[in-house]
Amino acid sequence: MTSRYKDVYREWQTDPLAFWAHAAVAIDWFKPWDKVFDAEQGPYGRWYAGAQCNTCHNAVDRHVEQGRADQPALIYDSAVTGTQRRITYAELLDEVNALAAVLIDKGVGKGDRVIIYMAMVPEAIVAMLACARIGAVHSVVFGGFAAHELATRIDDAKPVMIIATSCGLEPGRVVAYKPMLDKAIEQAAHKVGTCLILVRPQQPHELVADRDFDYADAVAAARGRKVPCAVVEATDPLYILYTSGTTGQPKGVVRDNGGHLVALAWSMGAIYDTKPGEVFWAASDIGWAVGHSYIAYAPLFIGATSIIYEGKPVGTPDAGAFWRVISEHKVKVLFTAPTAFRAIKKEDPKGEFIARYDLSSLKYLFLAGERADTDTIKWAEEKLGVPVIDHWWQTESGWPMAANPAGLGMLPVKYGSPTVPMPGYDIQVLDDAGHPVKRGDLGNIVVKLPLPPSCLPTLWNADKRFCEAYTSEFPGYYKTADAGIVDEEGYVYIMSRTDDIINVAGHRLSTGAMEEVLSSHPDVAECAVIGIADHLKGQVPCGFIVLKSGVTRAESDIEQDCVVLIRERIGPIAAFKLAITAKRLPKTRSGKILRGTMQKIADQEPWNMPATIDDPAILDEIIVVLEARGIGRK
Repeated sequence: MTSRYKDVYREWQTDPLAFWAHAAVAIDWFKPWDKVFDAEQGPYGRWYAGAQCNTCHNAVDRHVEQGRADQPALIYDSAVTGTQRRITYAELLDEVNALAAVLIDKGVGKGDRVIIYMAMVPEAIVAMLACARIGAVHSVVFGGFAAHELATRIDDAKPVMIIATSCGLEPGRVVAYKPMLDKAIEQAAHKVGTCLILVRPQQPHELVADRDFDYADAVAAARGRKVPCAVVEATDPLYILYTSGTTGQPKGVVRDNGGHLVALAWSMGAIYDTKPGEVFWAASDIGWAVGHSYIAYAPLFIGATSIIYEGKPVGTPDAGAFWRVISEHKVKVLFTAPTAFRAIKKEDPKGEFIARYDLSSLKYLFLAGERADTDTIKWAEEKLGVPVIDHWWQTESGWPMAANPAGLGMLPVKYGSPTVPMPGYDIQVLDDAGHPVKRGDLGNIVVKLPLPPSCLPTLWNADKRFCEAYTSEFPGYYKTADAGIVDEEGYVYIMSRTDDIINVAGHRLSTGAMEEVLSSHPDVAECAVIGIADHLKGQVPCGFIVLKSGVTRAESDIEQDCVVLIRERIGPIAAFKLAITAKRLPKTRSGKILRGTMQKIADQEPWNMPATIDDPAILDEIIVVLEARGIGRK
């Protein structure tokens, strides 16, 4: 199939407003827009100004009305509890109506904020949609976030209600949410008057009188009630999603209703090649941008079926967990983080579990959230026999900025590249002074303003901070804070965060390029490279490697192999002399390696335990292995 990408991208370049007006035809509007784009609103402009719509109507009601009432909207698969549940569009509508009625009865109104602090259960999606239905603004906080982190978000969003589960479930452990919720409410200056608590049998909790209400009881009492969809402006906020800020104060990324509907619906067909009625699985968490965009919203916008998975890629119960879900639910598209596949590859390097399941339904694997190393991509291609598509986007964008668009016909793959910019994104590379660099040279990845629909129009109550964070350094551009190159054919390569570029004796080097080399070693399951302080060269690279299961060679031999590999493929200029074997790498719950924290430990700089860390004990292990090499000692 010949790719239509160049024609579609050129169509957008030629007339961006006509392009996004045409894409908006796929959405139901209560009132059409006055302007497709109004450059006078907000820090850089707003999409579909004057239009009126409702996100919940587009995700649920219209599909019930148009004949999809009995089709599954959501499939809940909890590998932790061994339970499954299919929820049709009609059943989803009933659940959302009931919860919307509860919200209204408890005093939640249009424009009010509601924090959602829940595990991976269907009720979390219902809560998001019920807020959207009545015009309330939801802010999902990753379940299990520490009390202090939840408190900072309460004080910023000032919610009138919090909807929570009593606990979350991890392999072998129960994470109690309710005590953290109580502590956060106590710490926060803004006092929340009402909480709805979904009590799970694994962790029953006492409800606070006059503040806490049982979710199941309240929804059961309201079942059967109908709540009309509120008419909201396309430019009204749908949700706030907090992302870590460099100051320690979280940034509230705002997503509006209209642009979000249009871009996400467009992406499902053009990028993910998914049609109404097909099964789409984003193996992420609703606490992250991926979970918002591609579990809760985009599949429902087009009438597809979305999977909600409570479990891990390994350990629930084994490295075949993903293949079971694909086989049982006939998944067409799997979207997950590269770290998930590295975990599977580490546990099952030969892919023996794959042969036990019927994966004939699977047509694509999409990877995002961090750089996808070539070795992992090739392993997945070989074992699964389907296209493996690395694509790049951010919490701020809400949908892919660069991808290989399966629905438009795939372009040739270049390993290490998430391929090409999507319509709406004019991606450029600038040096630190703001000048364009030559094709193929490393620099700051930026996007020419305005950003397309569904990207953040601003930060919550913080236009000035938005400009300081994203647009002031390179006027006229959005700063992605990623470094990389664009080659002669327009392929984008994301090498690292700009603060992960290390300066070795005056040479700017990408840690991502070094990680690409290390991950190609046959015994290395995953790796991370950081720059550590050096009195002579300024910084020198240090590589951490995690070995595959079953490797019997001496660790010191493999470490020496890695030093030689870097020298051969990047050169002596990298000054790479230190590879360290670790049992595990510290990561956030979304799978991103905490390189910045590791660097601070190595350089004996003050550091705080990251709020998003998956397992704090791993940092203790890193401290031990560094000290064994004489690094990071007090």
